[in-house]
Amino acid sequence: MYETDFWQLIDETREAADGDPDEQADTLVDRLAQLTPDDVVDFARLFEARFQRAFTTDLWGAAHLLLGGASEEDFDFFRCWLIGQGREVYEGAVHHPDELAELVPDFDEEEDGDAEDLGYAADEAHEQLTGLPLPELGLEQPAEPEGAPFDFEDADLMAKRYPRLWERFGG
Repeated sequence: MYETDFWQLIDETREAADGDPDEQADTLVDRLAQLTPDDVVDFARLFEARFQRAFTTDLWGAAHLLLGGASEEDFDFFRCWLIGQGREVYEGAVHHPDELAELVPDFDEEEDGDAEDLGYAADEAHEQLTGLPLPELGLEQPAEPEGAPFDFEDADLMAKRYPRLWERFGG
């Protein structure tokens, strides 16, 4: 599976689910279960690589603003949701987290930002196809996010780092 195939599956399942993350995860499992086990493993590797790439303090700070706070678990689910939004939103957010203010203009912290089940779609599809758990992917998440830590509770600092997000979601 190529990266373009990966993003096409993400886009098609998001559109089919009308943006609902739970429905998108169910649709993605169904679509993946129509592929070969090797393709499912490839999809899982591509997903995990993007999940890890988004493990940055800058993006975590943006998630903290969008969600009104974000534990490590919340940030994990946020990164799954971010991947589910498609390549344009994902790449924009990874490169410039403050651009999420424009990339997701209809963001609702009650409904958006949590797509835990997307992170398990490949596992479920692989088990459906083979009866076996997804093999180890050989990708280990670093213990700490990339980038220097900073205080997400410092209003002045957050307003400076994320002026557009702060205007919409800040204190």
